[in-house]
Amino acid sequence: MEKKGRWITELIVIVIIVLLIRAFVAQAYNIPSGSMKPTLLVGDFILVNKLVYRFSEPQRGDIVVFKYPIDPNIDFIKRIIALPGEEVEVRNNQVFINGKPLHLIEVGRGEENGLRKVIYEEVLPEGKKHKVQFYEDFPFSKRDFGPVVVPPNHYFVMGDNRDNSEDSRYWGFLPRENIVGKAFVIYFSGDVPPLQTTDVSIFTGIKQLILAILHPRFERIGKPLIW
Repeated sequence: MEKKGRWITELIVIVIIVLLIRAFVAQAYNIPSGSMKPTLLVGDFILVNKLVYRFSEPQRGDIVVFKYPIDPNIDFIKRIIALPGEEVEVRNNQVFINGKPLHLIEVGRGEENGLRKVIYEEVLPEGKKHKVQFYEDFPFSKRDFGPVVVPPNHYFVMGDNRDNSEDSRYWGFLPRENIVGKAFVIYFSGDVPPLQTTDVSIFTGIKQLILAILHPRFERIGKPLIW
């Protein structure tokens, strides 16, 4: 009886520690859609640092998880492109910050779902680079936007899959208080079917993880998402 009581106490302590870590330090998420390709793929499982922005401000290039401003019950993930007070504009898919273009360096071409795609390295003003992709002759993308000035305590975010991302070009600026944390590593990855944003829940997350375990992509496990 004493052994059983000690086991229950230890279990309660473990649960409390996990909940505290989840609430204040780090949380796991899975990627349900292709809006962050080629950086993040459907079936990538990431860890998000929820503590970092308590001590520092979000930076350009950070991949952030946030509460979708239109429906805070839904979590989104995008990359910060423009900071408070900056002017941002998109002309034919090229981003301009304060009138200066973010340079695009072509690094690859391919085909995806019957569409021809081009992959570029996008160079941020600070010299950081990340990959983005575009589809040739894609009829539904928003390739021109702005110019607009990012208001105080807000950010302009975009998906790396520029022709297939519902981001600040469509719903506006991201409030600072909506940011949950900064993605920093892919802890597991597997080949799984995509989900609609509204389909994401703890149950679909468990299902996706099981499918990922059955169809792992070992080459992506442990990939860092920070510079």
